[in-house]
Amino acid sequence: MVESAQFSSHLCHPKYWLLWFGVGIIRLTQLLPLRLQMKIGAAIGRFVMVVAGSRVNTAKRNLALCFPDMPEAERKTLLKRNFEETGKAVFDSVNAWWWSNERVQQHMTIKGEHYLRETLDSGQGVILFAVHCLPLEMGARVLGQFQPGVGVYRPHNNAVMEYLQVKGRLRSNKALVPKRDIRQMIRSLRKPEFIWYTADQDFGRSSALFLPFFAVPDAATITGATSLAKMGKAKVIPFFVERDAQDTGYTIEMLPPLDNFPGEDEMKDTLRGNQIIESLIRRNLPQYMWLHRRFKTRPNKTDPSLYK
Repeated sequence: MVESAQFSSHLCHPKYWLLWFGVGIIRLTQLLPLRLQMKIGAAIGRFVMVVAGSRVNTAKRNLALCFPDMPEAERKTLLKRNFEETGKAVFDSVNAWWWSNERVQQHMTIKGEHYLRETLDSGQGVILFAVHCLPLEMGARVLGQFQPGVGVYRPHNNAVMEYLQVKGRLRSNKALVPKRDIRQMIRSLRKPEFIWYTADQDFGRSSALFLPFFAVPDAATITGATSLAKMGKAKVIPFFVERDAQDTGYTIEMLPPLDNFPGEDEMKDTLRGNQIIESLIRRNLPQYMWLHRRFKTRPNKTDPSLYK
């Protein structure tokens, strides 16, 4: 469990100087008004759409696979908006890591917080069942204004970025747990604490079931929510975050704890989880991370890739 960001002299090595310079420039953007940040972010997203052909193809393919009945013109509009929202997400992270609590509170709305508080007060841990919405970093920071929890994260390979993400995320979390440290997640749930959990990406064949996800009949889906809820004796609460249509603030919402979860059938639990994920994504399609190769793992190793 990571409870503090450790700065060392190694981070001052010349090989990191250019990165530190870039971080300094980016950090200055926190001083800009939110709506101006978002205009700049949208422009960045449109530029990336021009130069990042492989990412464009991935997002385009994901949208075609998930929404085959959507008119082509509508998908093109959604694709453009998604890249604009992806550019804006740069500033969502900047704000999440460096805004003061006072400024966060000027731009936030929280719904359903009583579900989380009441469950923790009853002595049960909580798994916040989230999706990779583009403003997710800011969602954690907003939630931390009234209830810090335990973040599950992937350690960064770059030492400077690891230091920055740990330091930034600990502004809204009591601690961070590497995503493979299941034992520490269970200990946290039994305290009780709440942890963040996402099951909407392709993590490979190991411990995955191939279940429907939107219009794709056999998407590799991890089953960890069921195991964590059982071993951690925890409730599962769906969680959603979005930036409003006017780019003036952030809203997070927690839904009621899931009834009869976990159940007796892991496959039914996982299918139910996918259905919840779909409903959360549909709340704001442009603000979802469509750039991830969600369907790269096929049921059989000999099956052709869906991205060729």
